[in-house]
Amino acid sequence: MSYIRDKFRAIFQVKDTPHRIAMAFALGVFMGISPLLGLHYVGGFFMAWLFRLNKLVTLVGVSVNNPWTIVPLSSFCVWFGAKLIGIKQVLPDVEWGSITFGKIAGKLTDLNSLMTLVKELMPLIASFFVGATIVGAVSAVAGYFIVHNLVTRYQQKAHDAA
Repeated sequence: MSYIRDKFRAIFQVKDTPHRIAMAFALGVFMGISPLLGLHYVGGFFMAWLFRLNKLVTLVGVSVNNPWTIVPLSSFCVWFGAKLIGIKQVLPDVEWGSITFGKIAGKLTDLNSLMTLVKELMPLIASFFVGATIVGAVSAVAGYFIVHNLVTRYQQKAHDAA
C-alpha cells in the first residue's frame, strides 16, 4: 500500500497543471493496459515524449499493469473482448497431459507449425486485442478524472497552506 501511496505522492508534487498531469497519467494507464505486451513502458515513455507530457507521471500510469495485476487484468480483457465480438471459445481444445517442452519448442521453430498455432489461437488474440484496447481506453478516461480531481485538491490545499 505504501508503494501506491508513494507513487501518487510523486504525481501530486509534479509542477504542472492538473490537466497535463492527469493527461500524462491517463496516457500511461492506456499504454499499460494496451495489448502491446512488452512495449508498455517503452511505448509510454515514447508517447509522453511525443506529446510533451511528464514522463514520470506517464510511467506511474503504466505501472497500473504490473506483475501483480497483469494476470487478472489480462484475463478480464480476454473475457470482455470475447463477449464483445461474440466468441464462445477463446482457447482451442488442448490435451494438457500431452504438452511437453519439446512439442512447444517444435511448434515455435517450425514456420508451418507456428502459423497453425497462431491460427488456432486467433480467437484468444482477437479477444485480448479488442478487450485490452477498450478496457484501456475506459480506464484511461476514469484515471484522468480521478487524478485531475486529486491533483486539483492537493494543489489547492498546498496553495491555501502557503
